[in-house]
Amino acid sequence: MKLAGLIILNLNRNHISGQIPESISNLQQLSSLDLSSNNLFGPIPPSMLALDSFGFLNLSNNNFFGAIPYTGHRTTFQASSYAGNSQLCGGPLAKNCSARWFVSNGVAQSVKCLTSDQEALINFKNGLQDPENHLSSWQGSNCCQWSGISCKNSTGAVVAVDLHNPHPSGYDSSGRYGFRNLSGEVRPSLMKLKSLRYLDLSFNTFNGIPIPIFFGYLENLQYLNLSNAGFSGKIPPNLGNLSRLEYLDFKFSTLTVDNLEWMAGLTSLKHLMMNGVDLSMVGSDWVGTLQKLPVLMELHLSSCGLSGYIPSLAFVNFTSLAVIDLSFNMLNSKIPDWLVNISTLAYVDISSNKLYGRIPLGFSELPNLKSLNLVLNSNLTASCFQLFNGRWKNIEVLDLGYNKLHGKLPTSFGNLTSLTYVGLTTNNIEGGIPSSIGKLCNLKVFDLSFNNLTESLPEILEGTENCPFRSPLHGLQHLRLSLNYFHGTLPNWLGQLENLIELDLGYNLIQGSIPSFLGSLLHLTQLGLEGNELNGTLPDSLGQLSELSIFDVSFNHLTGIVTESHFSKLTKLKILHLSSNSFTLNVSSTWVPPFQIRNLDMGSCHLGPSFPAWLKSQKEVMYLDFSNASISGSIPSWFWEISSNLSLLNVSFNQLSGQLPNPLNVAPFADVDLSSNLFEGPIPLPVVEIELLDLSNNMFSGPIPRNIGASMPNLIFLSLSSNEIIGDIPASVGDINLIEVIDLSSNNLTGNITASIGNWF
Repeated sequence: MKLAGLIILNLNRNHISGQIPESISNLQQLSSLDLSSNNLFGPIPPSMLALDSFGFLNLSNNNFFGAIPYTGHRTTFQASSYAGNSQLCGGPLAKNCSARWFVSNGVAQSVKCLTSDQEALINFKNGLQDPENHLSSWQGSNCCQWSGISCKNSTGAVVAVDLHNPHPSGYDSSGRYGFRNLSGEVRPSLMKLKSLRYLDLSFNTFNGIPIPIFFGYLENLQYLNLSNAGFSGKIPPNLGNLSRLEYLDFKFSTLTVDNLEWMAGLTSLKHLMMNGVDLSMVGSDWVGTLQKLPVLMELHLSSCGLSGYIPSLAFVNFTSLAVIDLSFNMLNSKIPDWLVNISTLAYVDISSNKLYGRIPLGFSELPNLKSLNLVLNSNLTASCFQLFNGRWKNIEVLDLGYNKLHGKLPTSFGNLTSLTYVGLTTNNIEGGIPSSIGKLCNLKVFDLSFNNLTESLPEILEGTENCPFRSPLHGLQHLRLSLNYFHGTLPNWLGQLENLIELDLGYNLIQGSIPSFLGSLLHLTQLGLEGNELNGTLPDSLGQLSELSIFDVSFNHLTGIVTESHFSKLTKLKILHLSSNSFTLNVSSTWVPPFQIRNLDMGSCHLGPSFPAWLKSQKEVMYLDFSNASISGSIPSWFWEISSNLSLLNVSFNQLSGQLPNPLNVAPFADVDLSSNLFEGPIPLPVVEIELLDLSNNMFSGPIPRNIGASMPNLIFLSLSSNEIIGDIPASVGDINLIEVIDLSSNNLTGNITASIGNWF
């Protein structure tokens, strides 16, 4: 695996399938990994959890199975990192790995299987299409030794058929796609397996066939997993006959249900996974039906098309419910009172709905609640003072972003000492950050971005004597406070956040200089101070941040000389934004930067007088802004050899001169701004379609190219004004169908206005 410098990987809430490759352990710099809410399967690679840099992990709501590997790091991850994977076992989860669901899956057993069971399995196999010969071991006289088969030691009866696809919809080590997918017919000979209690056909490709009705007659079944297996159509109601069933998984299949009444017969059901199943026709009484399941522990109904209100209940029968996931639906109601009366709840996710009204204060009194996710509901309200004055005894994750929380964070917020994740972005929170957050020793992510916080950052943090090393927020990795109104200077305690990976204070009103102690945050990968009132110079110490990949101090009042020492150890730098300051770059003519930059914004910095020679070494640039940079002379020819990846090229407001190559070598759909220079010669066109072309205020001459419209049919902005262009307006201009702005003023154009401009209307 490449991407060896990758630090943060977030792929949550997609439909990614397959297993986590062992090669992920090659990402030695990886510190934050979020793969939650996907279709991932298989065991968790031990080598991944052993990564030295690992600090944040979220594998929740997938299909991982087996024992959580024991490593020194495991103790730093909470149970919420693994929630919603009912086949996982071992610490920090409460589930012991000796539980009966964890089958041998083809490990040789001394017991000999029943002849009738073997014959039933052979018949079942004959209906399957197995292009990769996954079932090659299904021969010989003892089916208990076949891959995916487990037998009861005392009788030899088959108790488990586990044919989940270990390489779903992905590539195996040889590069083959869809490796080991089974398809074909699911034959009813499985009904002859009288002791069958475990059936897993997940992540195969059964090409839209319906779920076999005979599954409802497998009366001893305790575990049924058909997730992402290619079944479609209505779920057969006779599955309600499976009174011993404890685990039922239909995730991510094109299945539908028009009512849930049949589920009342699943009196032993503990884990129900129906994410992605179409429940849009079940009506509003789905809660009443589901609460007839007396021992239900996990309920996953994400992305099911549920709409309308969440009905009220006269009494609550969810006496064992620990996990409820109703995310990504269209529920349009208040949060019902009965939800906060389920004392067993540990994980609640009702994010990405249309909920409104007050967030019930009762959530704070739930003794087992560890994770509450109400993000992206927009109209949920709460007084921060009231909400966070509650007990929140075991809360680890609070994700309440994109709602309407208001008021100030109370001092009591610091009493929520189990918190690892606080997501309060995009609310109406006012005031400041209480100094009591110093007591949150376990905190890893603190996000208060895009609020109305107006005070200065606290000068000191309280309660640090109870934290490791007596340092504030010792475990904090992500601090996001951008898009507020914080003022004052940067406090000294920021320099003590030695595990910090991301510091984002962009777009506030912070004043003073950038302190040199930021250069001691050696794990920092992202530093955002843009859009503030900072002044002074860049400290040389920032050049020691060897993990830094994003550095943005644009739109401040910074001054001074930037030298090679400011970049001395920035080998992983990918995004550098210094624009809208008054920097002067002073490097030697032979300087080769230690990084390979992708986004480079140095507008309004003094880079001249000549075009920066050090750019020649940068082969990955995709975004380049050298506007108003005091550069003169011509653009060297080598630049056009490295420009093919540029999606933005802005060298406007310089004194660049000479002719440009024709065609211009940029990336498809790029924005190209070469305005306000001294370029001359014919008008160049790009080698590919682009969206913006600004050549205004130059000395271009000759006619507008006749094929300008054919070359750039998707152009949105075109300005050729204030040049020395002659001739008429070519008819092909009318072929630019998406054009919004066209400026040809202050030239020497003649002739008629082409009738083809009627194509724009």
